[in-house]
Amino acid sequence: MSVKRLMALLAAVATAIALAVLVPASASAATCATAWSSSTVYTAASAPVSYNSHNWTAKWWTQNETPGGSSGVWADQGSCGGSTNPTPTPTSGPGCSYPAWVAGQTYATGAIVTYTNGLFYQATHDNPGYDPVISTWYWQPYSCGSGGQSPSPTPTANPSGFPVSEAQFNQMFPSRNSFYSYSGLTAALSAYPAFAATGSDTTRKQEAAAFLANVSHETGGLVYVVEQNTANYPHYCDTSQSYGCPAGTSAYYGRGPIQLSWNFNYKAAGDALGIDLLHNPNLVQTDSAVAWKTALWYWNTQSGPGTMTPHNAMVNGYGFGETIRSINGSLECNGGNPAQVQSRVNAYQNFVQILGTTAGSNLTC
Repeated sequence: MSVKRLMALLAAVATAIALAVLVPASASAATCATAWSSSTVYTAASAPVSYNSHNWTAKWWTQNETPGGSSGVWADQGSCGGSTNPTPTPTSGPGCSYPAWVAGQTYATGAIVTYTNGLFYQATHDNPGYDPVISTWYWQPYSCGSGGQSPSPTPTANPSGFPVSEAQFNQMFPSRNSFYSYSGLTAALSAYPAFAATGSDTTRKQEAAAFLANVSHETGGLVYVVEQNTANYPHYCDTSQSYGCPAGTSAYYGRGPIQLSWNFNYKAAGDALGIDLLHNPNLVQTDSAVAWKTALWYWNTQSGPGTMTPHNAMVNGYGFGETIRSINGSLECNGGNPAQVQSRVNAYQNFVQILGTTAGSNLTC
C-alpha cells in the first residue's frame, strides 16, 4: 500500500471515530421506573411504574390491575431497560406497626389500623368498626411511615369495565345538578362491583342505562337532590321501629339519585354500606359518593314492590320493565300510571342509544 493511500485510510478512520464520539447513537430504551406493586394504589397523578420491561402510567385510580392487561387503565410509555428503581420499602419502626382492623370494634377518630389487604387506614370520624374500604366517610387511606394521611383517590376517568364515559354521562344529563358528579358515581361503584359489570357488553351497557334512566326520572334529570314536597317530610318516620327516628321525625325524606326515604331504609342502607345514615341522613344530600352508593344499594339489593332486584332484572334478561316494578311498581305498573312508565322507558331508550346498544325486550310493566 502506498504511503498516500495509507494516510487517506488513517484519516477516514479518524473521522469515523470522531463522528462516533460527537454524534449520539439512536436513543436507547428508557430507564425502568419503580416496579409496579399489586398492593399500591395508583392514580393519574402517580409517577410511572415499570412492568414486563415497559414503563406505564395510570389513567385513573387503580389497584391490583396488572399493566398491559385488558382493563385499559394503564398507558404504555414504551420499553425500558437498565437498572430498575426498586419498589420503596415502607419505613421501619413503630410508625408502620398497627393493629389489624376488627369488624364491630369501636374506633376513635385518628385510630390507624391494618386492613386485610395489607394497607393502612386512619379513622376520620368515631365509628363502631365500619369497613375501611366501604366507609370512606369514617376512614381514609394512611401512608405508613410518612406521618401523614393520604387523601382518598378520586377517579379521573371511567373506571375499568364501567360502560359509561364522563362525556356520555354529561350528554345524558346536560342540565344536572353539580352535586351529582361523575366522580361521585365512579367512587361509589366499588360498593357493588357486580353493577354494570356482569354479563356481555350489551348487558352491561343496558344495566347502566336502566339505572341512569330510573334515577333520571326520580330526580328530574339529576336536578333535584332532595324531595320537593316538604309536606311529605314528617310522613317518613316509622315510629314502630325499635330504633325510632333519632335524627328527627322529619329527617328521612327523599334524598339522592333514587330519592331514598323512610327511617328503615336509611338504617338498612347505612348498615349495608357501613355508614351511619340513621343518625346522619344528611350525608345523602351532602356527599355525592354516599348519595350514589345509596342508589346502588337499592338497585343491587332491594326488590321493593317487585319480585326481584333491578340488577337481577337486567342481568337475567327480565327487561327494563321489571326495574320499574321494583322501584315504583305499586303506583305505576299494571296501568297505575302509564305516563310515568313511558317517561322512564323514553329515558332508557335514549340512554342505550348514547351507549351504542339496543334496549332489549319487556320495556314496560
